[in-house]
Amino acid sequence: MTSHQNTQTMKPATAAKKLGVYLPATPAEFQEGVVTRAELNELQANPPQWLQDLRRNGPHPRPVVAARLGVSIAGLARGGVTEPLTTEQIDALRDESPEWLEKERATQAEVRKEAARIKEKKQDEES
Repeated sequence: MTSHQNTQTMKPATAAKKLGVYLPATPAEFQEGVVTRAELNELQANPPQWLQDLRRNGPHPRPVVAARLGVSIAGLARGGVTEPLTTEQIDALRDESPEWLEKERATQAEVRKEAARIKEKKQDEES
């Protein structure tokens, strides 16, 4: 790694996305600063308490909510979920298992199956 990469900075929004956390829930000093690649690596390797708590309890950004529910981000929107959710809210949704969630999970399962089929087909064609 060159020293240039170590001094490369990113906006807090980019760093939050890479860390899988909801930016408005991060500490003010994180939101107002810039993050170097080295600092990001350190946050990932040794997450401070605030980061551990956010990852555990939320609120979580939509990509994390979608992944935890097993649906796409578009599926969340179709289900009316447009705001970040806490882990507790995600668990409650899982327990309720509303019709939209079941439908979106089924859709996502089909998408994954189709992607696997296409990948397998490509591998067969290459060999």
